[in-house]
Amino acid sequence: MTEPILSTNGLCKSFGQLSAVDDVSVDIRAGSITGLIGPNGAGKSTFFNLLTGALPPDAGSVRLEGRDVTGLSPDRLFALGLGRTFQIPRPFARMSVLENVMLAPTGQAGETVTGPFLRRARIAAQEREIRQKALDVLDFVTLGALADHPAGKISGGQMKLLELARVLMGEPRLILLDEPAAGVNPVLTETLIEKIEALNRQGTSFVIIEHDMDFVMRHCDPVIALAQGRVVFEGTSDEALMNPVLLDAYLGAKAEDA
Repeated sequence: MTEPILSTNGLCKSFGQLSAVDDVSVDIRAGSITGLIGPNGAGKSTFFNLLTGALPPDAGSVRLEGRDVTGLSPDRLFALGLGRTFQIPRPFARMSVLENVMLAPTGQAGETVTGPFLRRARIAAQEREIRQKALDVLDFVTLGALADHPAGKISGGQMKLLELARVLMGEPRLILLDEPAAGVNPVLTETLIEKIEALNRQGTSFVIIEHDMDFVMRHCDPVIALAQGRVVFEGTSDEALMNPVLLDAYLGAKAEDA
C-alpha cells in the first residue's frame, strides 16, 4: 500500500459545547476521488477548514504526504500542494476573470516592498509567465473566452470553474472541493466533472463534499460519511449503496428496502 496523500489522526474541533469534528482519523488515498458526505451540520466544512489551515484543531494531527502540517497557514499549505475551493465562490468581482487567476500564485516578486523598484525586469518577465499560464488554465476549464470579463458578471457555475482555475495555478497534488455541483446547471456540472476526472487521470487527488448523491455514487470512490462530527462510514460507493445507515439517513431509502 502506498502512503496516503493526506491523513488525520484524532482530529477534534469544538465551538463551545458543540463538538463539530470529533476524533476523526481518516486516510485519503493518493490518486483517489474521495466523496465526503453527511447531513447539514455533520462537520464537513469544519473538517475542510482544519485540513486547510483556516481553523486550528483543538486536538489531533494532519499529515500531507507524510509531513506533519497541523496548523500551518492556508498559504503555506497551498505552496505544499493542497488546494481548496469554497461552496460559495467569492471572486474579486470588479477584476477580470484573468486577473483573478493571475493573483493566485504565491511568492510573486512584485508583492515585496522593494520589488517594484529594484526588480522591474524580473517582475515583468514573471508577469508574462503567469499571464500565459493563467490563459492556459482558463482554456482548460473552458473560460478562455471570458478572460476579460468582470468576474462578478459571470454565472454561478462559471464562478465554480473560476475557483478551480485559481487553485490549479498552484499545481496542487490534492484538491478539496466544497459542493462543486451546488447551484450549477447540468451542462456546467458535466464540464466540471470532466475537468475533475481529467485532472485525476493526470495524478491529482480530490476530496469532494457533495450533497448530490448521484454525483457522489457515480464519480467518487471511496466514500466517507460524517454525522455529528464523527466518521460513521468508510468504504466504496457500492458498499455505501448497501449500508443501512446511509440508505436511511443520506440516500433517501429505508434500510428495510435495501
